[in-house]
Amino acid sequence: MIDDHKPTTKLDMTADVSLQLLEQATDGVVIINERNEVVFFNPAAEKLWGFTEEEVIGRNVSCLVPSVYRADHDSYIYKNRKTGVNRIVGTSREVTFENKAGDYISGEMSISTALLGPDKKRYYMAFMKGVTEESHRRKLLDLQNTVFQAISNDMQVEDVADLVCREVESFVPNTVSAIILLDENNRLSILSGPGLPRRYAAALENMSLTEGDLAALGNDLSEANSIVWDSYRSLGISLGLHNCWASAIKSRNGRISGIFALYSRNQYKLSDWPQKIVTGCVPFCSVVIENYEAQQHISQLANHDSLTGFLNRTAIHKVIKSMIDRPGDNQFAVFMIDVDRFRDINDTLGHQNGDAFLRAIAERLKGMSRSNYILSRSGGDEFVIVMPDSDEERASAFAESLIKAMQEPIEIAGNLLVVSLGIGISLFPENGPDGESLLGHAEIAMRRCKKEARGGYCVSSTADNRAAQDRLLLGSALRESLAKGMLNLHYQPQVDIKTGRLYGVEALSRWKHPTLGNIYPSRFIAVAEDTGQIETIGTWSLEEATRQINEWERQGLHVPTVSVNLSAAHFRNRGLPALIERILKERKLTPERLCVEITESVMMDENEDTMAGLAAIRNLGVGLSMDDFGTGYSSLSRLTRLPLTEIKIDRSFIMNLEHDPNAQAVTTAVIGIGNRLNMTVVTEGVETEAQLKLLRGLHCDVVQGYLFARPMAPDALLQWATGPEMERVSVMARDVLNEGEQKK
Repeated sequence: MIDDHKPTTKLDMTADVSLQLLEQATDGVVIINERNEVVFFNPAAEKLWGFTEEEVIGRNVSCLVPSVYRADHDSYIYKNRKTGVNRIVGTSREVTFENKAGDYISGEMSISTALLGPDKKRYYMAFMKGVTEESHRRKLLDLQNTVFQAISNDMQVEDVADLVCREVESFVPNTVSAIILLDENNRLSILSGPGLPRRYAAALENMSLTEGDLAALGNDLSEANSIVWDSYRSLGISLGLHNCWASAIKSRNGRISGIFALYSRNQYKLSDWPQKIVTGCVPFCSVVIENYEAQQHISQLANHDSLTGFLNRTAIHKVIKSMIDRPGDNQFAVFMIDVDRFRDINDTLGHQNGDAFLRAIAERLKGMSRSNYILSRSGGDEFVIVMPDSDEERASAFAESLIKAMQEPIEIAGNLLVVSLGIGISLFPENGPDGESLLGHAEIAMRRCKKEARGGYCVSSTADNRAAQDRLLLGSALRESLAKGMLNLHYQPQVDIKTGRLYGVEALSRWKHPTLGNIYPSRFIAVAEDTGQIETIGTWSLEEATRQINEWERQGLHVPTVSVNLSAAHFRNRGLPALIERILKERKLTPERLCVEITESVMMDENEDTMAGLAAIRNLGVGLSMDDFGTGYSSLSRLTRLPLTEIKIDRSFIMNLEHDPNAQAVTTAVIGIGNRLNMTVVTEGVETEAQLKLLRGLHCDVVQGYLFARPMAPDALLQWATGPEMERVSVMARDVLNEGEQKK
């Protein structure tokens, strides 16, 4: 039996069959010819793009790609036709394109190419599968993981925010995004918005939200759109922004902490899926902002003074260094400001009111400063202001304005307090190559101001710089010399003007360094005071001077008394009377063999410890001498209340005693005061017999000076006191006495 049917064969794939299969494909299919014109567009493609077949067939395929790429799309295809290098053809990748409504659609696209027809013309066929929702979820999840990983790796929060904005802009082409902070004053500030037009960003940063705005955002996060877009739509359109999607960002404690916004440059309105992107970003934007606020809080604690909010000492050093490192000609001024007598305010009104006083001063300094000035509280009652682009003239003018502004009283706890400032100014580049030098020179100038011009200002000078070098170099050398016993005392004789006999000696410190040579007392005593070594020198002087008196006794010379200079710091030490008593007992000396010289700064000191110490020393029987009386701020009323035994007239009055009536009047008055108060009057700097005669006529008691002897080492003084020089002095004194008697 013959089977009339042909055996089953492979189905013939005619052109019609192929086209029908492509027509019914579930993925979008697009075919273009050699002129890049669409020649096939199936129903699935119509659904994806939103265009009908009639709207697309015969048009250039660029109508189906995002508008941002349309102008260059033909060149990409022609490059493939010419080179045959397949970068996209034969691959499958995710792409984003625009549909007819202007929405961006995500899809997986694969492209193939073939040469067709007798002329072998190259056609391209693209298969597109829509994956928008799935793609967005995956991208947001990937971005979230990236953000959390970046934060855990301690990436700078600003960089994390930039990363979020860049990634979201890649999700939705032709857009710009911004993360906007809301500070504690409800003011907007841009944390990240690299693509946001500067004018638009500036407009947002001038906005402060009202309580009504915050309430609306709390009820509906999408109300953020009305805040960052509706009020600025005209400005945005003028800058090329046409649409906006935004959401408020709520922190874990329920506070509105910021806004995430996405702006589109497309002129036509897109659908709501960019809003879904924005909403999906809000949770990890909240984490970014919380980390930013945490870093800011840590930075605030690390770099700012908690009382005033100003930069602290560490931070101001960094700022000054950055200003020094700026390229080009750069000049600025550094102000070191100290509040006069703040300790009295603290002690009288208490620390809480003292803090309130400092805050009030800080507010006044801030109010007087321009917005680009840098303010710091370096500690205690000291403030620093850095004034950019300033020379000495501008800095001085600002200092004067500060002093004037502080004349207005500040009310603290019902008390009206007038602030007095000591201001020191240093200048860059004149006063140093680094911040340490600038701050150091400003502080030196401030201290000089407090000594010489309280309530004023001083600009750093060459003398200040030398003083700083002395403190650094001489201070270290002095400490070493004290430890090794390299200081010594010289002694200048004091002569009883009536008898010509030795009244006593004044002990004077001398320092000869093995490499620095002889260093004048006026220089190293100042260094000792500034470096805290002056008390050590004073204690050593007491020990050495009393030891030398005993040594002279063993050598056959009786020195009735030795005068030792002590600093103001020594007299504030409660242990000074006990120290003197111990030294006298160890040396087995009676108290009248020692006289302690005080300066006028001690005389003017109202400190109770100082006054009690002076009284205790006098109760021991030790003499107290007022050194250099009349050269500073001597007060006759204070003089009568101090337990003094002696006044010393400074040599500056004696220099012109023979020719200057004013000098004679002052000297006469001081000697008269001393005599009436039963104090011994000692005159320093006597160099001529004429001066000696005048002083004898004025009833001065004791004299010392080059007329008799210069300060001498102990052995030299022994020779002077037991040799012909002492006899010469005695004869000279007797002659002056006899001449005075004859005139009577």
